[in-house]
Amino acid sequence: MTMTLEFPALLRLIDERSTAFRAAIASAPSLDVQVPTCPEWTLFDLAQHIGEGRRDWAATVAAGPAPAKSAAEGAPAAPREREALLAWLAESTDQLLDALREAGPDRGCWAWWETLQSPHTAGAVARHQLQQMAVHTYDAEITVGAPLPLPDEVALDGVDEFLSTCVATTSAWPHKPAVIDFHATEGRSWRLSLSAAGARTVRLPGTAPAPDGTVFFSLRGTANELVLSLYDRIPVDSLATDGDRGVFAQLSAWDPDE
Repeated sequence: MTMTLEFPALLRLIDERSTAFRAAIASAPSLDVQVPTCPEWTLFDLAQHIGEGRRDWAATVAAGPAPAKSAAEGAPAAPREREALLAWLAESTDQLLDALREAGPDRGCWAWWETLQSPHTAGAVARHQLQQMAVHTYDAEITVGAPLPLPDEVALDGVDEFLSTCVATTSAWPHKPAVIDFHATEGRSWRLSLSAAGARTVRLPGTAPAPDGTVFFSLRGTANELVLSLYDRIPVDSLATDGDRGVFAQLSAWDPDE
């Protein structure tokens, strides 16, 4: 795992993104409005997902390597009154941050991802939780008509975190071997290699030729744009691309567990 943010910075940024999320909830004309980037959810549904999810992860971090029982089981439901909901969301974030501080970055922690490039530690959970809060804050902000880009330090770490946590796997890539390069205009690049051995990411010092016999595709944009395209919040067509675009569609549709 290539960490670009230290543990205290991860906690600070989780708190900042959580505050921005609550600000969007507070400014919404209604909590029943549909979220355009998560059309199956209303803004209230999104808030409920955020609060329950942070409480579950707080319990997971506190439990260590063993899977924890869901914190939502038997807990009061998310309140529908706005001020009470905002307080509940703040408490959810505090529970997560308290659990992470108590554990420290190196303590073992259950997680759903493979350990190929992202370990099962509280630090890796904090890193992923930051990206979850950042992307869902974007969802809330676009719902109220005031979307802001992810902070640069969050977005730059977000590309690496998504590729090493959500994509890296030993499951065989079911298509022709391929490489996808991601170039952030801020000066950082990554290469995702897809083959029968699975999916793995390396940091690139710059542009580099693709191996012979592979399908090649590259995306170039701000780190914010790269993260939002990886999370299917913006279309890949909104970035500068080169090569076989079909391989990115294959990546988006791939479920290694199937």
